[in-house]
Amino acid sequence: MTLRGPRRLFALLLATAMAGWTVPVLAQDARPAPPKNHKKLPEAPSKLPKVSADKTRGLDFLFGALKAAPDEASAKHVEARIWAVWLQTPSDTAALLMTRAKAAMDAKQVDVALKLLDAVVRLRPDYVEGWNRRATLYYLKNDYVHSLQDIEQVLVREPRHFGALAGLGMIMQDLGDEKRALDAFRKALAVNPHLEKIPELVKTLSEKVEGRDI
Repeated sequence: MTLRGPRRLFALLLATAMAGWTVPVLAQDARPAPPKNHKKLPEAPSKLPKVSADKTRGLDFLFGALKAAPDEASAKHVEARIWAVWLQTPSDTAALLMTRAKAAMDAKQVDVALKLLDAVVRLRPDYVEGWNRRATLYYLKNDYVHSLQDIEQVLVREPRHFGALAGLGMIMQDLGDEKRALDAFRKALAVNPHLEKIPELVKTLSEKVEGRDI
């Protein structure tokens, strides 16, 4: 898939939750090469439980339960409930567009999915998962500029979004900024200690960035 690199110099400010971070500036001729094998981003499981309508109170409780989960099975159950809350939307139209976007992605109709997600964020700019799904889609297209912009929108609205934080870390790693990748992965693990493969990435990057313990 062709990389859609930036056409001009840019500098993006990351979310308030990531204060002090700035996205590296990429010139037109300094486009990152696509990774040989894309790492899988954290995403909602195919089957989600029903959750209450009180999102704020429910999420606070669930994030506490996620940190306290005694085993992986319990953690996955809580994580699925968090995804279920994030995916809730009071708009039937937005929900329908999200369903169609997922179907388009499953059918490898990337451009169709992107147009549907564009409609979601225009319709409900307060809907976190619309931004997150589009950020994921841009990442898979190797369009890091737009993916980072959408990740910023996610983290402004939900600083605890471990999927977006992990995605940020993967982009920074692909761009060769291992320090910021490490910071992002650590933030993701601070929220969700049970993320798959992220602890290994943190260990590897820690040794590279900070050196081995003597």
